[in-house]
Amino acid sequence: MAAGGGSGEQWSSRWGFLLAATGFAVGMGNIWRFPYQLGENGGSAFLIVYLVCALGIGLPLLITEISLGRRGRASASKSVVNVARESGRGAGWGFIGNLGIFCAFIILSYYTVLSGWTLDYFVKAATGTFEGANADATGAMFAALLANPWVLLFWNTIIHIMIVIVIRQGVQSGIERAMKILMPALFGAMIIMVLYGVFAGDMPATLRFLLEPDFSKITFGTLMAAIGQAFFSIGIGMGSLIVFGAYMPKDFSIPSSSTAVILMDTGVAVLAGFAIFPLVFQYGLNPGGGPGLIFQTLPLAFGQMPGGQLFGSIFFVLLISAALSSCLGLAEGVTNWLDEHAGVPRPRGVLYVVGAAWLLGIASILGFSAWQDVRLLEFIPSYRGLDIFDTLDTLAANNLLLIGGSMSSIFFGWFVPKALKLEEIGVRDGVFFGFWRLMIRFVIPPVLIVTLVMGIME
Repeated sequence: MAAGGGSGEQWSSRWGFLLAATGFAVGMGNIWRFPYQLGENGGSAFLIVYLVCALGIGLPLLITEISLGRRGRASASKSVVNVARESGRGAGWGFIGNLGIFCAFIILSYYTVLSGWTLDYFVKAATGTFEGANADATGAMFAALLANPWVLLFWNTIIHIMIVIVIRQGVQSGIERAMKILMPALFGAMIIMVLYGVFAGDMPATLRFLLEPDFSKITFGTLMAAIGQAFFSIGIGMGSLIVFGAYMPKDFSIPSSSTAVILMDTGVAVLAGFAIFPLVFQYGLNPGGGPGLIFQTLPLAFGQMPGGQLFGSIFFVLLISAALSSCLGLAEGVTNWLDEHAGVPRPRGVLYVVGAAWLLGIASILGFSAWQDVRLLEFIPSYRGLDIFDTLDTLAANNLLLIGGSMSSIFFGWFVPKALKLEEIGVRDGVFFGFWRLMIRFVIPPVLIVTLVMGIME
C-alpha cells in the first residue's frame, strides 16, 4: 500500500497484488480462528456453510470493496464518498468506510494480543520446550501463558513496535516483496503438517468430522459464525481491502483477482483443518476447544516429530509473518484514515493508532486473568459468558463486519449507476454481471441482516 490516498502509487504487478491481498487475508484467522470455529459448530456442516458463504457472499463483496477502492482512489471512507458523489449521492455514505475503520481498529487491538502468543510459542519451539510434551502439558502451558499478563503485555508490545517500524517507512514494497516468499512458504508448511497428520494423527476421524455433515447442527448461530468467519478471514468490511483496491491499476481484472484471493485464502483455512484435527482426535482433545486449540495441538506434533524443534521454530516464524501482515493491513487502513481525515502525518499517526490499540489490548490481556469475570455485553444473548477477548472478537467478526457488508452491498448495488459498475468491474452486461448484481442487491443484504438479528437473539 501507498503512504496515503491519492498518491498515485500502485501495485507493481498482479501477482504482487494477489500475494499482498492474500497476505492480508491469510493469517491467524485461517490457522487459529477457522479450526476452532469449525470444531465449535459441527465440523463438516459448518465447513459446507462456510464454503457457500465464502463464494456466494464473500466473493461478490470482495469485488465490491476492491471496485469501490479503485474507483475512489483514496482511504476507505473517502473512496466511498468519491463514488457516492460521482453517482449523484450524498457524502453521508462515507460512514460505511468509517465503520470499517472502526472495526479494523477493534480487531487490531486483540489481533496483536493473539499475534503475541505466536512470538511466545516461537521461543518455546526454538528452546525445545515442546519436546516430549503430552496433551495435559500443552494445555497447562497455554493456560499458564494466559494467566501471566506481564508476559502477554511484553509480547504485545513487541508486535506493536514491529508495526510502527514498518508502517512509518511505508509498506507497499515491504509487504509485496515479503509475501512472494512467505505465502508460498506458509502453504508448504501447512502441507507438511497435513502429511504429518496422515501418518501420526487420526485421519479417519478427521475425514468423518470434516466430510460427513450433520445438518441438524446448523442454526442461525452457525450461519452467523460461518459468515463472520468468511468476513474475518477474507478481510471484508475492515476498510483495508478498499485501500488495497485504491492502488490497483486499471488493467488488473477485479473478478479474477478477487476469485484468486478467495481460493487461496480458503485453501489455507481448509489445509489448517486437515493439519490440526488429526492431532486433536489422536490425542483425545476437544475439537471445540476454543481460541487455544492450535496452541495445544501443534506443540504436540512438534514435540513428537523428528526435527520438531527446528520445524516448529520455522512454522511459528511463518505464523508470526502471516499474523504480522494482517496486523499491518489493519493498522495501515486506520493510519491512512487518520492522515486523510485529521491531517495527522504518517509517522505520528501510526504512533496514535498503535498506542490506542495497545491500551485497548490491555483489557483483553487482563480478561484472561484479573478481569476474567468481566462480561461487557452479558445482557445480549449471544454474548453471555464471553470474556473481553471473545466479546471483542464476536462484536467485530459476527456483528460489525456483517453490518458493514450489508451497507456496502446496498450502496453499491442500488445507488451506484449500472454503467459505472460495469466500467469499474471491467465486465460486460452478461451472465456474470447479472449473477453478481442479483447477489449484491437481492440476496446478500437480507441474508446478512436476518442472520445478524437472529444470531444475536439466539
